[in-house]
Amino acid sequence: MFETRSPEETEQLGARLGAQLTAGDLITLAGPLGGGKTCFVRGLVYGAAPDCADQVASPTYALLHQYPGHPPIYHLDCYRLRGADDARESGLLDILSGDGICLVEWPERIAAELPAERLEIRFDHLTESCRRISLFPHGRHARALAEQLRKTS
Repeated sequence: MFETRSPEETEQLGARLGAQLTAGDLITLAGPLGGGKTCFVRGLVYGAAPDCADQVASPTYALLHQYPGHPPIYHLDCYRLRGADDARESGLLDILSGDGICLVEWPERIAAELPAERLEIRFDHLTESCRRISLFPHGRHARALAEQLRKTS
């Protein structure tokens, strides 16, 4: 568990994780609106593909943003989906086990379709600017990512 006291600290934590990510990694981001998910993603993209960080925005109205890193980074927002059927019909589920780094906001909308190996991250408001960021690794690789992030903090 981490506590960040500003958007900048949230981005910095995301950047430390992003620097570790490789093709096939799946990160889910859960929490309330305004919880810091997109801020964390901005940092994560900076850590994984610095040239793309200024392109990060909440994909709420687009469902998917793709950032052209090596590997590519896919940022899905499932908020507007009614469930896994919507994601399946739109082809979004194919991205979950693809060749890129996949970041999924509002993963509970497609929970039954999520691969077993993933790093689940939960965001909670503590105050106006302070967030609690909790890691729930699922699988060996996700545990290694979480442990490495703890060591770098």
